[in-house]
Amino acid sequence: MEEKFGRNSFFDGGLASLIGWSLLGWILTVCSFGILYPLALVLVYGWKINHTVIEGHRLQFNGTALGLFGNWIKWLCLIIITLGIYSFWVRIKLEDWKVKNTTFLN
Repeated sequence: MEEKFGRNSFFDGGLASLIGWSLLGWILTVCSFGILYPLALVLVYGWKINHTVIEGHRLQFNGTALGLFGNWIKWLCLIIITLGIYSFWVRIKLEDWKVKNTTFLN
């Protein structure tokens, strides 16, 4: 018997919500001169992940802006120390942080 993967997987977020959360994140980032960028990322990541269901199991994002801000400072220091070379790894580290803060709700 062939098992069909993905038939209970879906994303239930809407375009208006994505635009709203993205706009809010952009406004926070611009008004704070970039200081609140980690908060903007957490808001958008949380919205995307919380609206994702995989094989009938809803995902939940548990990351906080404060937790990401601590990593952001560490990564910035490493970028400065390595004269920018570490910046190539920041995107991967950000994905790692996002996955580490994602769990199944049910």
